[in-house]
Amino acid sequence: MRKLTFIATALALTGCLALTACNNQSGDNQQQAAQPQKVSKPTDPNDSKGWNAYLGQIVQNNMQGMSAPQPYAYLVPAGDSDDAKDSRDRQLSNVQDIVARGILPGNLVAIGGPDSGKTADLVTAAFKDAKPGSMKGVIIVVIGDKADEQRVDAVLNPTNATVRYVEM
Repeated sequence: MRKLTFIATALALTGCLALTACNNQSGDNQQQAAQPQKVSKPTDPNDSKGWNAYLGQIVQNNMQGMSAPQPYAYLVPAGDSDDAKDSRDRQLSNVQDIVARGILPGNLVAIGGPDSGKTADLVTAAFKDAKPGSMKGVIIVVIGDKADEQRVDAVLNPTNATVRYVEM
């Protein structure tokens, strides 16, 4: 059920971007409307709608090579409230589940959130038990700060996944 929620969120984000791109305007604005408008990085870490749009845009830009119907997308919430911690624990459990079951080649897993350190923590915890070479053909997009890239790469590179680290 949780996976369906996340898949639905990813599809909704993709749909919103597609609708933005299809906005019909007259004259010289038609060509400009055919391209989705760039969503800027939200300044409020609690703006889940803004973060979904921003991260959805990054996922959309990194889907090349994906052959699955839709990506697995995970928004890692910021903050230290009980709700944020519970949500991160659920996200961690969801990602650990797909790693344990195995991810088929052609799938894309995208993980990001307002707090790059918490995103990197989730990725390293979720993939620490992944078998070497077990994710050949899988695309993993991690969205975070340059400071966290090395520790994310250290846990993901042995899996042989195609890792795309996108700086916020």
